[in-house]
Amino acid sequence: MNHFDLLTLDTHVDIRWPNPPDATFETDRCVDFPKMARGGLKGVVFIAYLPQARRDDAGHAAAAARAEAMLHHIRGRADGQARRYCTTSAGIVAAHEAGAQMVIAAVENGYAMGRDLGLLAKWRDMGAIYLTLTHNGHNALSDSAIPRPDLGDPAEEHGGLSPLGVKAVAEMNRVGLLVDVSHVSKKGMMQAVEVSRVPVVATHTCCAALRAHPRNVDDEQLDALRDSGGLAQITAVSSFLRSGEPGKPVVAYVSDIADHVDHAVKRIGIEHVGLSSDFDGGGGVIGWANAAESAAVTEELERRGYDNAALGLLWSGNFLRLMRAAETAAAA
Repeated sequence: MNHFDLLTLDTHVDIRWPNPPDATFETDRCVDFPKMARGGLKGVVFIAYLPQARRDDAGHAAAAARAEAMLHHIRGRADGQARRYCTTSAGIVAAHEAGAQMVIAAVENGYAMGRDLGLLAKWRDMGAIYLTLTHNGHNALSDSAIPRPDLGDPAEEHGGLSPLGVKAVAEMNRVGLLVDVSHVSKKGMMQAVEVSRVPVVATHTCCAALRAHPRNVDDEQLDALRDSGGLAQITAVSSFLRSGEPGKPVVAYVSDIADHVDHAVKRIGIEHVGLSSDFDGGGGVIGWANAAESAAVTEELERRGYDNAALGLLWSGNFLRLMRAAETAAAA
């Protein structure tokens, strides 16, 4: 299959905030609609990212307001014709069949929820398809894989998910938000797998067996994702993919992404592995530095023997399966 015929979906792309550029034109960002078209990247999950800050009423309120404003902006990137705002798996498939680009939204960092579980339904109603439970730094929902001592974080605060975090996962299942365990501590991630009625996803991660990094998932975590029907989306962050020389930036290549895909597929099976970039949030490697170069990923995987069916699963099929599971659980 030609790369440009695939339903290609990048599940994690940040946007500049504030003052995001008009993505309908060529920009200085890794992802805009012209670059997507040149690279055959059909859809993108644009992220309403909330940086971790003080956990007080003012901090939570500011984060919630920013999340809502960002979700409004992401929806506004779609024109309903050439670019469709997609909030369901069926909408994504329909947009692909119509030849339209897909604009999708998600929220990164449950910090924006504070202690208000009602915001989860609000975000889903606004079109968000997942919530990343934490970012760097513990929040009210869970411990993070990377604590923030500058914000007063101990190495571990909740022992994984907090009681509120457990309630948040249940509410996400109820309203149809996928649970993203990227950035979550290992204990929190494993607990999320156990308590969620819907398979969970790590939307931007890599394999700790190949690169020891606190943001990567180890083989035990990969096994848990497989056993629960979940998904690990291998991402294009150089420091997650390989080690570098001390004091120098890490340089990684498309082949490094394929190495991590290979490891995950061999460990847990093709049905539980996918792809993402984390573009404009730190992602980008030699060969896949922006959306215009997306075909290089397909070419490298084809060179390694991945057939059309496997490529379809990696680029979108597995993620769409999880979206359908979340939609089914919400409708029950």
